[in-house]
Amino acid sequence: MEFSVVITTYNRLDLLKRAIDSALGQTLPCQVVVADDCSTDGTEEYVRNWVSQLQARGDDRLVYHRNAENAGHAATMNSGVKQATGEWIKPLDDDDYLASNCLEKMAEAIALRPQAAICSAQAAQVDINEVELSRTIVAGPGKAFYIPQEDVHYGMLLELVPVGTPAQVSFRKDAFWQAGGWDSAFDGNCDDIDSWIKMSQFGDVIFINECLAYRTVWTGAYNRRFSVQKRLDTNMLMKQRIYTLVSPKYQSFVPPMEDVRAYLNLHWGLVAVKHGKIFTGIETMFPSVFSWGAWRLLVRALWFRWFAPDRSVKEIDAYNLSFTENLSELEAEGRSSDSLSRRLWWFSRDRGQPATTLKKMALPTFADIWQQKSSSIEKSTDEENFANLKERLERNIWLIEQIYCSLDEQHCDLVPELRIIKNYLKLCWGGVAIGRGKLLAGVRLGFPAAFSIAAWQLLFESWRSQRQSQYKDAIRKLVLIEN
Repeated sequence: MEFSVVITTYNRLDLLKRAIDSALGQTLPCQVVVADDCSTDGTEEYVRNWVSQLQARGDDRLVYHRNAENAGHAATMNSGVKQATGEWIKPLDDDDYLASNCLEKMAEAIALRPQAAICSAQAAQVDINEVELSRTIVAGPGKAFYIPQEDVHYGMLLELVPVGTPAQVSFRKDAFWQAGGWDSAFDGNCDDIDSWIKMSQFGDVIFINECLAYRTVWTGAYNRRFSVQKRLDTNMLMKQRIYTLVSPKYQSFVPPMEDVRAYLNLHWGLVAVKHGKIFTGIETMFPSVFSWGAWRLLVRALWFRWFAPDRSVKEIDAYNLSFTENLSELEAEGRSSDSLSRRLWWFSRDRGQPATTLKKMALPTFADIWQQKSSSIEKSTDEENFANLKERLERNIWLIEQIYCSLDEQHCDLVPELRIIKNYLKLCWGGVAIGRGKLLAGVRLGFPAAFSIAAWQLLFESWRSQRQSQYKDAIRKLVLIEN
């Protein structure tokens, strides 16, 4: 596979020199295209001189292209890609630069997943003196992993797929043109993100958990030219575009668009406050500050950015194997409940926290039982309803007992006592009966569990878990290269 590094530039010769040197110094040889948007600071003379020197040595890797007129950032990227001969493009702004092994590492990961359309890596933020200020997050498991195409837009919508800036990203050239290139309507303000959204329709997205690029944070950065309101409006449009592309697989998990809009108002309002624009921030956040859905999305995004752990898929699958074998045996006997089986499936998908998950997810929650079970109760006599519900309750209790038999001693010590869970299940099914207007059946099923404080605590915890997982992160992150 061949790479072309396309460097867009405009009147930043001092920084451009560093960007060119980092591209020419790659351990994986590549073409380097400098796309100049009519600079007037000596850029043309410098780069053409470089081209001549290299060609005199038989090296034709460096190519210079100059726009006929000043056309803007997006149009300059498009014109640079037209000059590129590589099947993969590595975009680079003139104030950023690459680690020497950037393309080599990307090529290694792409070779393992050639159907990918985008490859992204970690980047370090540096000041004008190249002092590192921070790094982007570790986005998933292993040294490199990929997210299947159908999962990408759902992840983008909830900000679980941080594709990154041009310094972090490379893309397949044919996918770039299929997506229509960069749109000048977003010139310098989300023109790259708009492109990632569209290109993600044509392949998977690879992430490399290694710092392979450096972004300069300084007052001359392009994105500092735009107001908070302008960035909010553009971000809102990006979310709307993503919303329409989310796979049907995730439609039942997608939050309402009004919650997404309110979340963006909160986010950019807080950004304004952070930069000392208090009144702008308050105006931006109002009335979204009263939206519970917006706060939930904001907390979720912050959690993912700062705290969310990731474990290797192999480690998860190794744990799943022993557990799902036991579950298969139970289901073969035809005695498991639909609600509990689904919870157990999520348990088997959990990121290596079996005790916590058994407590919060493997148990059927009150809300889940209410939705899935109460609707199936036929209108009949109270005694028939009681017998029907009691039978289902006993099936749940039986299955929980089998789960306990499959746990080792360590996990048994960490989960609630069996008698507490049995009382919890009685509360759940009693609630189902009451919800259907069968008060007497509900009281009979819930007595004497209604006097167990521990059972009520577990019921509340399960209900809260259900609410927190309403928009569960179900996107797949599949390891390409292990640590």
